[in-house]
Amino acid sequence: MLIEIMGNKAGWLTLYAGLGGGADVILLPEIPYDINKVIETVERRASSGGKGRNFSILCVAEGAMTKEEALLKKKQRAQKRSEEAYHSVSYRIADEIQSKTGLDTRVVIPGHYQRGGSPSPYDRVLATQFGAYAAQLIKDGNYGNAVAMKGNTVVHNPLSEVAGKTKFVPTDGDMVTTARSMGIGFGD
Repeated sequence: MLIEIMGNKAGWLTLYAGLGGGADVILLPEIPYDINKVIETVERRASSGGKGRNFSILCVAEGAMTKEEALLKKKQRAQKRSEEAYHSVSYRIADEIQSKTGLDTRVVIPGHYQRGGSPSPYDRVLATQFGAYAAQLIKDGNYGNAVAMKGNTVVHNPLSEVAGKTKFVPTDGDMVTTARSMGIGFGD
């Protein structure tokens, strides 16, 4: 089962969803994958016999790319994908897995509704903290800032320092290291 998560440029949502949802493979834009390594993982799990692991969950960022695609310029990569017969990267991966392994392979793309749902108590408290902090910034006449959490402290950053800048998943960061230590593959 391939679940495609939003993340065209950065794979944060996919990384957290994959780690929290028990994915066996997580494919991110920051870590170009080798389809043969992905297939090896799927086949190994499929042949695990009666160990209850004869299925695989692949969490795929919409911007995931092969090692070959990573060598292309952005426009070249977009052109290549527009010429393919697939709706998205997940359909291409699913087709490759199914044609090379014969395993039934399915794709689901939750899209924007994955952002829905009721906020957790943590979400509600965080929103309250951010709102109170932002209100104090306004009261102090301090404009042009984004409110953020750094460690366990609410802080502000000038918009000029954060606007239009993408924060990529560090390939050697804690979350990727944690996932790898749990046996989750990244196709690399």
